[in-house]
Amino acid sequence: MGAYIIRRLLIAIPLLFGISIISFGIIQFAPGDPTTLLMDPTLKPEDQIKFREKYGLDDSIPTQYRKWLGNMLKGDFGTSIVRRGEPVSDLIVKRLPNTLLLIGVSTILAFIIAIPMGIISAMRPYSKRDYSLTVFSFLGVATPNFWLGIMMIILFGVKLGWFPTGGVATLNSPFNIWDRIHHLIMPAFVLATADMAALTRYSRSSMLDVLKQDYIQTAKSKGFKEGKVVLKHGLRNGLIPIITIFGLMLPSLIGGAAITEAIFSWPGLGSLFIDSAFKRDYPVIMALTTISAVLVVLGNLIADILYAIFDPRIEYKGGS
Repeated sequence: MGAYIIRRLLIAIPLLFGISIISFGIIQFAPGDPTTLLMDPTLKPEDQIKFREKYGLDDSIPTQYRKWLGNMLKGDFGTSIVRRGEPVSDLIVKRLPNTLLLIGVSTILAFIIAIPMGIISAMRPYSKRDYSLTVFSFLGVATPNFWLGIMMIILFGVKLGWFPTGGVATLNSPFNIWDRIHHLIMPAFVLATADMAALTRYSRSSMLDVLKQDYIQTAKSKGFKEGKVVLKHGLRNGLIPIITIFGLMLPSLIGGAAITEAIFSWPGLGSLFIDSAFKRDYPVIMALTTISAVLVVLGNLIADILYAIFDPRIEYKGGS
């Protein structure tokens, strides 16, 4: 297992390198740059030239990339161009806990709701209950996060007043855990919806295969209750394929978090990325793109490791 992990990490190096080149190129070839978005009417042409020289915007694209890569490998993501030279690392550290909280809660929410729904659906296939859950799953997959978020804000935030419409906490109020949870409920649910729907379908399909196995039928023939047979004998094997979904969920969670954070004014990395993209803040965009790529690679590696832990039939070898 150790050799396999090392090999996967080594393979990830050229992958991340390629992602950084493509991302940097896309950013550079996009129309406009930070200087075109400066709205200060007192900015003189000579000041604009000094601004471009300060941040190396007049250098060739390979030179800019080489400088960025060298600094990034040293742990220096540079300084924000449009935020008065604030270090990018400081911006990320400030907002990272909010994004981790949102993604973590939404992931847990998706699993604890979707897996029981999938099991219930598999226990009575093609019943009214199964069809109802299937319709719910398809609606969850087909509904865009931004539309669901806006509708929830209108209904539960504006009309009913049950939840705050945005932010991470009530302004100018002391820290309160219930206030934080109150602000977290709607964005976490919106972010979890798409993955929740997909997990329900995966859970149902996996459990249907397991419930047809001979050892399940044998356990039922011995007089064990159906619920006990499903939970004790079927659930462990039925959940093995679901574990791999965790790694595949990370890209959608990271991408969905950006949209969800923007809708709910959640001060996380997603909203920072969108704001930086509109303002052409190159160092921030590249830092967040790199971090997202690393998280996706690690997520897939963790999924493979969990798969081997839960399924003793799987054995990873360093040379295969």
